Amino acid sequence: MADCLVVDDSPTVRSILCRILTGLGIDTRQAANGAEALERCRERMPDLVLLDWNMPVMNGLECVRALRAMPGGDRPRVIFCTTMSELADIEQALAAGADEYIMKPFDAELLRLKLEQVGWPL
Repeated sequence: MADCLVVDDSPTVRSILCRILTGLGIDTRQAANGAEALERCRERMPDLVLLDWNMPVMNGLECVRALRAMPGGDRPRVIFCTTMSELADIEQALAAGADEYIMKPFDAELLRLKLEQVGWPL
């Protein structure tokens, strides 16, 4: 079964995202920051990464750049889920290697739509 790594410094946000993804039939793992996310990716590369931007230790932008440089790091689809809402932020995230971008707050339907847009089989 496909799996998703949910990366956010908020335990509440991680819990909500995991609940939505589980409802869509996607296994989930969690990380509280970018450095922890990269550790999880070294253990087992996920199929999908939902990534916050603003986190301690390593932010999402640094994380996606490092992920894309890892062996197999080109494989996961990466969707930023963040409060960063300027067009320049979106462009920067996509240039760094993200596949899609969602601004918080969002709901399960928008997440499902973004998954479809990145070619996720639902």
